[in-house]
Amino acid sequence: MNGWKRSGRGDRVRYVSGFSGEEAAVLRGLFGEVRQMLANRSAVAPEDELAALTGIRTGPTSRPTDRVLARLLPDFTTEDSDLAGGLRSLHEPELIEAKDRAAETVLDTLPEAGGRLELTSEQADAWLAALNDVRLALGTALDVSEDMPEQLPEDDPRGQHLGVYHWLTYVQDSLVRVRVTAL
Repeated sequence: MNGWKRSGRGDRVRYVSGFSGEEAAVLRGLFGEVRQMLANRSAVAPEDELAALTGIRTGPTSRPTDRVLARLLPDFTTEDSDLAGGLRSLHEPELIEAKDRAAETVLDTLPEAGGRLELTSEQADAWLAALNDVRLALGTALDVSEDMPEQLPEDDPRGQHLGVYHWLTYVQDSLVRVRVTAL
């Protein structure tokens, strides 16, 4: 991946890049894992008779116990625990749906074997949202912090995955930069 470039003008603006087959496989795997985590969370949503009658979906009232999932689905407020549970129940299903749609857009636009891709502005925004989610998930799993060194000791099992995290940062940053210049 050599970064993103902007092509065209006005309604014809496209964001162009290319990924090798290996890069596409890594992205597909990571987005697939995040989608699976979100689907598993959706599956534990309580059944609500009122929701069935009104069509208003509800989700769990408690924060996910998995720290990666908790990072992807943060509390809506910390002021009042009752309010936090109610807000989570009302808004978490649509948050999960939005995250899943963004990841689905990435998977739909990314050539399976790698190659060139062109994104519309809407697709580029979905890529940015989905890349952010994958970076949050991976960064949480790796305990990435501001004081973490760029490279870890060779015996640290997180080392190889940290390289993927840095690459995802580059992919996202490159798209942000070219996207901002178009606005």
